[in-house]
Amino acid sequence: MGLLAGTDITIPYTYPGFSLHDELKLFVEAGLSPMQALQTATTNPARMLGLSKTWGCVERGYTASIVLLNADPLADIANTTKIDSVVLNGEVLNRSRLDQLLAEARVDKAQNPPKKP
Repeated sequence: MGLLAGTDITIPYTYPGFSLHDELKLFVEAGLSPMQALQTATTNPARMLGLSKTWGCVERGYTASIVLLNADPLADIANTTKIDSVVLNGEVLNRSRLDQLLAEARVDKAQNPPKKP
């Protein structure tokens, strides 16, 4: 089955998405190839959940959200942070829309800071 990425769970001060990039880097530092690290967040979870016939692959008939990058993550896993756009539920979110969403999240976080454990 392999390893699964899992930093996006509800751990205080762990931010979904951002922490995944850190986890992928740690997998590579631990000896996984960049491809194996990427699989911890894509094909491996689909297999573990019994959804590999509909998830975890970019193919006709599969459900997919896609992150389009400006650089090759197989050359350097840190390139996963170089996001150009995202396709989510059939909607393309370009870089300017993603930046707008991040700005809105920062404002909300400033107005509603997380409670300390």
